[in-house]
Amino acid sequence: MLLEVKDLHVSFHTYAGEVKAVRGLSYTLNKGEVLAVVGESGCGKSVSVQTVLRLIPIPPGEIKKGEILLNGRDVLKLSEKEMQKVRGNEVSMIFQDPMTSLNPTMTIGRQIAEVLTRHQGMRRVAAMEKAIEILTLVEVPNARERAHQYPHEFSGGMRQRVMIAMALACSPDLLIADEPSTALDVTIQAQMLDLLKGLQKKLQTSIILITHDLGVVANIAQQVMIMYAGLAVETGDLREVFYDARHPYTWGLMKSMSRLDLNRKRRLTPIEGVPPDLLNPPEGCPFADRCDYAMRVCREEMPELKIVSGNHGCACWLLHEEAPKVSRPELNGG
Repeated sequence: MLLEVKDLHVSFHTYAGEVKAVRGLSYTLNKGEVLAVVGESGCGKSVSVQTVLRLIPIPPGEIKKGEILLNGRDVLKLSEKEMQKVRGNEVSMIFQDPMTSLNPTMTIGRQIAEVLTRHQGMRRVAAMEKAIEILTLVEVPNARERAHQYPHEFSGGMRQRVMIAMALACSPDLLIADEPSTALDVTIQAQMLDLLKGLQKKLQTSIILITHDLGVVANIAQQVMIMYAGLAVETGDLREVFYDARHPYTWGLMKSMSRLDLNRKRRLTPIEGVPPDLLNPPEGCPFADRCDYAMRVCREEMPELKIVSGNHGCACWLLHEEAPKVSRPELNGG
């Protein structure tokens, strides 16, 4: 096992009060696997993975509880100097907006080479040759010439390829991709995901892919975790979650997902309402106020994540033996 997160709680202290961004999250990731973390904006996806790299600003952030075991070591107990060796070497991250993540005053090749000189002690000439090799790997055309260009000379899609190259420079065990295709058009999104899929197979790097779109993960992930209001509400193998989804929130995500093989006149169904305020999270299921199947117990007590079959788990009172039987609605996902 590469990564194991146990009962993680992360809060942010604001003038308005304590925002409980992550509230008891647990999951595992094996070597060579791709885990997709899916949910609406503000559900705690990015916070949960940034905590793996200890990128949460403290203060105002606070890791209140939990363990993050990376190759058996709890990263929450490492010193900042030890974490600097982990970042880039063992775990790398691709951020949403490549333009703000790249230095506009340095050439692309020099920025990648700097990662290699800093983390692996390579000499400048050797690091530049390696940078060109990595740019070729991520399918940047004319890599040797383009390595001497600046970020503003690259398109959005090409800048994202550069970010992937920088993240893979030191051959990390884990690559975290935080909505890597959000700022790109649909065609470039597909190319970027195909590139990540190909690199993952070739390099056997584990990936955590953060996204709000279930459709994005269908061709790349082996495992899926659906997050809502700082909690994992459904987890499992890709096929289990897609074809046997049990949580009404997962149903809602699927009904709002477009598909090419459906009738063009069929309308997408949005999830009505808004997520709860995590300054004062509800006592019960956080999805209760938006759920068509909510019962009184849903508002009173949060259900535990119950194993449905194999690796498939779901936190919903509808799975209780005394709950009314509900037929799964017709979904766009499967």
